[in-house]
Amino acid sequence: MIDILIVEDNAEFREMLKVILQSGFPFARISEAGEGNAALREVKRRKPDLIFMDIRMPGKSGIVLTGEIKKRHLDIVVIVLTQHDTPE
Repeated sequence: MIDILIVEDNAEFREMLKVILQSGFPFARISEAGEGNAALREVKRRKPDLIFMDIRMPGKSGIVLTGEIKKRHLDIVVIVLTQHDTPE
């Protein structure tokens, strides 16, 4: 079973992505976080295999958060999602 974490501050987008993922991967465990500190708690608690990460969120950016996660968990795959056209 794959464990997926969605880190996104927009609740509607989180839910839409969760529904899409559940339809394609019905046996996946999917958790959600709306901001950086909640994401770090979920990573510590569940150690997901895959994270879908937003770049712009309140508090820590997804880029900073990804760096913190990858320092401790090199095996976690992080896919960055954003609607912003930024050079980051």
